[in-house]
Amino acid sequence: MIDHALVKRFRQEVGDRLAHQRRLDQANGLPAMTGEDERQFARALISQVLEEHARSEIGLGRTPPTAEEEEALAAGIHAALFGVGRLQPLLDDPDVENIDINGCDRVFVSYADGQELMHDPVAESDEELIELIQILAAYSGLSSRPFDTANPQLDLRLPDGSRLSAVMDVTLRPAVSIRRSRLGKVFLSDLVGNGTLSAEIGRFLTAAILARKNVMIAGSTNAGKTTLLRALANEIPPSERLITVERALELGLDQFPELHPNVVAFEQRLPNSEGQGEITMAELVRRSLRMNPSRVIVGEVLGDEIVTMLNAMTQGNDGSLSTIHANSSMEVFNRIATYALQAGERLPIDATHMLIAGAIDFVVFVEKRNDYHRGGTLRRYVSSIREVNGCDGRVLSSEVFVPGPDGMAVPHAPVSCLPELIAHGYTPGGW
Repeated sequence: MIDHALVKRFRQEVGDRLAHQRRLDQANGLPAMTGEDERQFARALISQVLEEHARSEIGLGRTPPTAEEEEALAAGIHAALFGVGRLQPLLDDPDVENIDINGCDRVFVSYADGQELMHDPVAESDEELIELIQILAAYSGLSSRPFDTANPQLDLRLPDGSRLSAVMDVTLRPAVSIRRSRLGKVFLSDLVGNGTLSAEIGRFLTAAILARKNVMIAGSTNAGKTTLLRALANEIPPSERLITVERALELGLDQFPELHPNVVAFEQRLPNSEGQGEITMAELVRRSLRMNPSRVIVGEVLGDEIVTMLNAMTQGNDGSLSTIHANSSMEVFNRIATYALQAGERLPIDATHMLIAGAIDFVVFVEKRNDYHRGGTLRRYVSSIREVNGCDGRVLSSEVFVPGPDGMAVPHAPVSCLPELIAHGYTPGGW
């Protein structure tokens, strides 16, 4: 068992020495260390601190840490400095899907095989857990995000791509949920391989992206919408300029320059303690249109940015992508209309439906279900694809792929834009 009190103490010592070196470099006019240089220097400092600790223990007549204990302490100190502390082993486990923390010692972990198990505490106290989240909020994303009594809600992207949501003071104890990004660099072929979609749907969606169709991905929480969005984005030719707009950076398309060399990632900025400086999603979508985008990708639509985004889709920025929470492909239209009513434009429902009909080409619905016939394994799969055909007081659409015998979508109705898809390599197989 690692001594977490020692880890906390040594983390402070190493952090202080690291900060002192930064100040020295700045005073001497030396360039700032790169992230990798800083990590290497921190490793040397950790070895130095542990060696001093071992000598101190021997001087006091006590047994110094063994080689294995020193290695565990070094890993813990490094994780506390550059990772997520005692959460790091869970984030390093490729089988972990979600981590829910209801106070420092109530930790529940969901695994890819459907298991949900209780885990060891991730901090000594709720105060230490809040401190950990505050450190992450200070160094994750494009700007520091407060997490305190005045700002009791937080959303951010962890260094490994996982999404963290935290609250305090509105619950009895601080609560944290982490949704793992198990598939970072993902392609449609990967999703065909793991059963998320069929080869037929893979070919269909590839052609839709190449034909610059506007696609809205819908589904429930944790259904795999963002993963599918990444896979679709990776079908976009590398010559195109992409602009992504998100509440908290999550897509990470700019991390793979070999796939997308020309990417600008926008992140919503929250107001400061005086209520100043906020930049909303709607403002960022409007700004993105002035940045010469080939396509605009909105990570998740949750509010008033919907009207701006739909307008963008109808103004020549074809091929845009986004995700939305919904319970079915048909419900997407009502969900969008509800968001539009809440926006500053206060669009009436019939006007919103006209805007939807002119903006969205396809709605792809991703379903999440426990398959009790397979031992309770959690399945995520595309169960429906709906084509938008026009508007007659309401959105007219046809479900071109419907749930098959196993739930996965199968061809059902002709696609009106089929010639365009065929021109981009799609060969229909089921109509």
